[in-house]
Amino acid sequence: MKVLLIKDVKSLGKIGEVKEVKDGYGKNFLIAKGFAKHATTEILAQHAADEAQNAKDLADEITLLKELAQKLDKAEIIITKPLGDNGHLFGSITKDEVAQALLEQHNIEIDKKHITDKVAIKTVGEHELDLKLGHGIHAVLHVDIQGE
Repeated sequence: MKVLLIKDVKSLGKIGEVKEVKDGYGKNFLIAKGFAKHATTEILAQHAADEAQNAKDLADEITLLKELAQKLDKAEIIITKPLGDNGHLFGSITKDEVAQALLEQHNIEIDKKHITDKVAIKTVGEHELDLKLGHGIHAVLHVDIQGE
């Protein structure tokens, strides 16, 4: 019997592969446990259509992320914080503040988890933050910290 694997099966194959297995193993284990489906022409056609749709969706997502990266590379945000007597900021600029300022000033919403710099900004001046958007796409955001 031929089966289409819908989950990885150790010692048999990976998702999406069509394998020839014995009837009992296919029916009683693979199909019964939800690891595979019987490989009929309809199931194979549906799987091929799903794979094509997934590839198209991935290409669209990558295109949108590249456009977002270009917008972020050109964008500059300004954050104003109070200064202490010594000229340093009270506290530091957090990822939340950067994400909020980007939303308010440029109407671009990003998750704070995309900001990869681990060092908190504690000084006045211009800084560049690396943003990891996913699928290997990075952007650089220019942040200008000003004191009050």
